[in-house]
Amino acid sequence: MTRFTNFLVFFLFLTGQALGQTLLGQADKEFESLAYLKATKLYEQALLNKELSGGESLAAKAKLGYSYRQLKDSQNAERIFGDLIREYDKSLPQEYNQCYLYYAQALASNGKYKVAQEIYGKYSALEEADNRAKNFSKLNTNVSLLTKNEASYRVNFLDINGSSADFSPAYFRDGLVFVSGRNEGVSIKRVFNWNETAFLDLYYLNDLARLKKRPTASLGGGTEQRRNQRRKKGGVLGRDAYTSTTANDSRTVGYYAGSSYNINLGYEENPLTESEQFSKTLNSKYHEGPATFFKDGNRVIFTRNNFSNGKYGKSQDGINKLKLFTAENINGSWTRIEELPLNGDDFSTGHPSLNADNTLLYFASDRPGGMGGTDIYVSRLENGTWSEPQNLGPEVNTKGNEMFPFVDERGGLYFSSDGWPGMGDLDIYYAVMEQPVKPRKSINLGAPINSSKDDFGILTDGDRSQGYFSSNRRNGGSDDDIYSFEREGPLYACRDLTVQVLDAVSRQPLKGALVQIENKHNAAKMRQVRTDSTGALSLCMEAENEFMFIASSTGYLNNSIGFAVRAFDDVQPSRLEIPLIRATGSGSATAGSVMMKGKVVSNKNQPLQGVLVTRRDDMDGTIQETETGADGTYTFDAVPGRNYTIDATIGEFGTFGKKILNFSPDKLTEINILMFEKGDVMQVENIYYDLDKWELRPDAQQELDKVVEIMQKYPEMKIELSSHTDSRANSKYNKALSNSRARAAKHYIVGKGIAAKRIATRGYGESRPVNKCTDGVNCPDEEHQQNRRTEIRIVNLN
Repeated sequence: MTRFTNFLVFFLFLTGQALGQTLLGQADKEFESLAYLKATKLYEQALLNKELSGGESLAAKAKLGYSYRQLKDSQNAERIFGDLIREYDKSLPQEYNQCYLYYAQALASNGKYKVAQEIYGKYSALEEADNRAKNFSKLNTNVSLLTKNEASYRVNFLDINGSSADFSPAYFRDGLVFVSGRNEGVSIKRVFNWNETAFLDLYYLNDLARLKKRPTASLGGGTEQRRNQRRKKGGVLGRDAYTSTTANDSRTVGYYAGSSYNINLGYEENPLTESEQFSKTLNSKYHEGPATFFKDGNRVIFTRNNFSNGKYGKSQDGINKLKLFTAENINGSWTRIEELPLNGDDFSTGHPSLNADNTLLYFASDRPGGMGGTDIYVSRLENGTWSEPQNLGPEVNTKGNEMFPFVDERGGLYFSSDGWPGMGDLDIYYAVMEQPVKPRKSINLGAPINSSKDDFGILTDGDRSQGYFSSNRRNGGSDDDIYSFEREGPLYACRDLTVQVLDAVSRQPLKGALVQIENKHNAAKMRQVRTDSTGALSLCMEAENEFMFIASSTGYLNNSIGFAVRAFDDVQPSRLEIPLIRATGSGSATAGSVMMKGKVVSNKNQPLQGVLVTRRDDMDGTIQETETGADGTYTFDAVPGRNYTIDATIGEFGTFGKKILNFSPDKLTEINILMFEKGDVMQVENIYYDLDKWELRPDAQQELDKVVEIMQKYPEMKIELSSHTDSRANSKYNKALSNSRARAAKHYIVGKGIAAKRIATRGYGESRPVNKCTDGVNCPDEEHQQNRRTEIRIVNLN
């Protein structure tokens, strides 16, 4: 090789190296300026240069992956962080440990939960103090918990959405104010360097009735048909067909991203509902973000870049942060724009939400002293001044990002987070509040409100019956859209639970053991079931409830165990064992017991055969059961002096049952159980009224409590309260009086928590006496009293 050739090769080597260095320097400059879209293009080019040193290549890949992460391009973030971790494996320097976390988050965002769990485990081993990996590990062992209740919600895509980002709706008068990156009504288009998209402004839809909804079946719905449609489609759990990139969880709160992806999956790109720019006074030439309105509609708190009175402010590291501002509506114009005293130039404060009485302001901030990226804080309005913000603590905040708080009319707090266990990226959570500033725990709302992409900015009522939220699940996540939802099922999914009853010594399962399940929050929901051939029960327990399981089997002592079912963030075991100890002595009867007997009859006094009769000892919880014979009779063993409850079950019949206090076979020789069915008329004893009165007497209230109890026992039961009078006074007056008495009884029952629609009332006046005391017949008052009564007719039982 000649000297000239050697020189040429060396020159080309230096030129390539210099070119690589130049591209790397330009990429670093764009990265430091937060211009992530430009940075990705430059880093991709720079990394093609094979002459970069190992340290330069590692740093460039890490920054490239982080840039894609900030743009919410999870596919490319997974690619880059995956390559980086596979290349360096165990030799990755400690300062790059976060790459494991970012890789795991990208995998989860792409619906690859199993692999994500493995990478979270590696990150947890490196960063033991970061609970995010532990939290995700617990949940991602069974992510299907977050999809169990998806059929309870119908999700709709709204025609308010445009081709740019639209998110964070807030009620204002009869419409919605929302954040948008569209350019409607703006004469000059400005672009934000983060992702080269337009600056955000506030827009207003003045009439909700103008919204058009399009059901989004693949995101969840409210019927079995929609559920079956989803099952047929298959696919990776958590991957909805619309997902791939935006960034609401950035260092600067509230910035969204919008990459160049635009995968058309059948959605109309042009909004059918026009929306007007909310206020030229509020909308500046920089970002305006989420807003919240005082209940009088004349004051607003909104998010804006640090830009006020024509001055553009920066932090010490040169970043324009977010701040909260307030304004007043005077004669239709928003004016008196003032900065709140909660802000700072060196940290962001945004995403405001006022509670119902406007005394508490919840917001997101990355101020010093927080728990992670951005945290949720609350400030109290005291004598016209906002108090020092209070961090809501570890029950809400994590090392990740918590943002977009919303508080409903009952004080329930919603927020979005990428630090709690979820389906990927930002998920929406509900914080159960003990006090306005004291959360107890946070619950993931699950699918279809949450997806593997960013879900945030919820707006709903205290029952979560309907509302709006924002998500970038559509079009590969290229921008944010606003969705509406309606709840058509239970608030939370039931919890799968297997209960097994077994011999405490041999550990052999007990076939046919009786298990009584008591709901501590609703006594009427008590039920009894028997174990199968394996001694087990497969149950689905109602969420947010506490239960008591009482197991019994012939020849064994009873045993009971409590179990609390929380919402689907619950990580308790899904299997319970109830061991039973053999009773001493022969037979199953208790020493000193005697026979208890009785008959089960219909309301027409006909004996009922095959009725399941249960006898509960109210003093120790012991349960026995038997079936009636052809003559309707039953027998039990019982101990004198103890308290018992007798109940009966068969077909379409119901019963009040019997309460027996201080059982005495000498005084109570036969305990008969009356059963009723649809159409039967029952007279509840002692619902009597004083002469010419309709007010309930104390003795009548005690009897009506029995009606309340039976209606709690049979949740579908509907009745007619029929009220009657004696024959004194004229018939027209008595008719009116009986109607008043029936309504008084209904009012009392409704006041005890029974739905009014389950009770009809009718006054019969003096037309249906139960004795001879009609007009002109001389009767003592105690016989007239028998006609002043209220009866119950069973309209529906099941």
